[in-house]
Amino acid sequence: MGQSASSRLTDSPPAVVGGISTATDYTADLPDDCLALVFQSLGPGDRKRCSLVCRRWLAVEGRSRLRLALDARAALLDVAPAIFARFDAVSRLTLRCSSRTDSIGDEGLALVAARCPNLASLKLRACGALTDAGMAAVARYCSGLRKLSVGSCAFGAKGVDAVLRGCPLLEELSIKRLRGLHDPSATAELVAGAASLRSVCLKGLYNAQCFAPLIAGCPNLKTLKLIRCSGDWDPLLKNMAARVPGVVEIHLERLQVTDSGLAALSVCVDLEVLRLVKTPECTNAGLAAVADRCAHLRKVHIDGWRANRIGDEGLQALARRCAGLQELVLIGVNPTSRTLELMASNCRRLERLAFCGSDTFGDAEVACIASKCAALKKLCIKGCPISDQGMEALAAGCPKLVKVKVKRCSGVTPECADRLAASRNGKLAVNVEADEGSAAVQQAEGTVVFGEFGIAEDTGGAERPPLASVDRASAAGPLSSKSRRTARKKRAGFFASRRNLVASALRRWSHGSSYSRHSHR
Repeated sequence: MGQSASSRLTDSPPAVVGGISTATDYTADLPDDCLALVFQSLGPGDRKRCSLVCRRWLAVEGRSRLRLALDARAALLDVAPAIFARFDAVSRLTLRCSSRTDSIGDEGLALVAARCPNLASLKLRACGALTDAGMAAVARYCSGLRKLSVGSCAFGAKGVDAVLRGCPLLEELSIKRLRGLHDPSATAELVAGAASLRSVCLKGLYNAQCFAPLIAGCPNLKTLKLIRCSGDWDPLLKNMAARVPGVVEIHLERLQVTDSGLAALSVCVDLEVLRLVKTPECTNAGLAAVADRCAHLRKVHIDGWRANRIGDEGLQALARRCAGLQELVLIGVNPTSRTLELMASNCRRLERLAFCGSDTFGDAEVACIASKCAALKKLCIKGCPISDQGMEALAAGCPKLVKVKVKRCSGVTPECADRLAASRNGKLAVNVEADEGSAAVQQAEGTVVFGEFGIAEDTGGAERPPLASVDRASAAGPLSSKSRRTARKKRAGFFASRRNLVASALRRWSHGSSYSRHSHR
């Protein structure tokens, strides 16, 4: 019969590592806490390898591991006691399964929760066998839980309610594609508020409005994200704004919300981040109402869905009232030069700009940005009628510009990108990707592209790989046309070197000891 890995370990590091004799254990005098700090700076692969060095390292690595991600198939029930006997300090746990396999059930989740009394963050993905009883066990054993994120699970509102009532410190709640919300009677007694909640995200829910009393009853709520949830959301926004005026971030995507609900948010005078994605019933009037009273807005993302309901009027109101604006993303919106001039003149801190699928954003508008936006650092343009002429205007403007990304703009050539990068002596990274696909495809993928650029998060869609890509910067600068290949080589070499971390460290210690012995002779 074979032995387990732990039974084959010695009490101290082996006498020979990598072909080098190490008669002395140089980690013996190192306190466990210090050794744990070393392990915490390593990646998962290196931590696993270090845990196989000796029994002491195995124990210290297990006690110091705070994050754990497990395959949450039904078989986890059998091995969970052994896993959590070793990893007894886990505070952030992810249980992930597949819809094609049987997931862990209530008994398994209760066992895991009982073994993790210090759990602060729990993520559940595709755990279809869990019911409300399993979530009640989480609430019973993990009262210190601060973050709960569930996706594609089958339990219902009673399970969420149990956590809200049993975890008084819960700050973040994310519910995505929860399949157990179909019974209205089960949501009637859902807790109507939680004083500790600061962030709520609801995505892809059929009966998401059952959480409306909860949202409106969270006095300390700061972030609200509502994405692809059915129903009329104007009443919730009005009720929430009246009772929770301290919200600082709002994300509304593919919702039935009108100017009435949007205007209600103007009561939230501390609002800093506003994302309106594919909400065709929101118009200039709603945006202007928010801008008029929410003067602290720093980030605004608008995906107009080419509905032409938001344009110059709303954007100009934003420019006049929100002087501290730092980031503006416009997808399917058609601003004119007059709007951009006003934005550049009033919003002196504007650092990040992105335009996608705008029919009116051409060379004149690029030239306007180049001459007016002195603080601009990042610029992304996709599917707009610009050419080399407009891009060349950036060479003499925007002195703080460090990154430009252009995609699917047929009038911009790689040669222009070369010249623009060379004009800044390698301090400007210019990326030009070839034109492909129809305007509709460009519009559907706009948000994803901006996510790659580092401006907007991915809110839907799937990005297709481009046919050709040219990354241009001066050869003398830190970001040359070979930067991607060089970076990949550096990363490969870095990870390869870390694989031999233990052997290298012991080798150095061995050499140092040898040198010391020779020096005393």
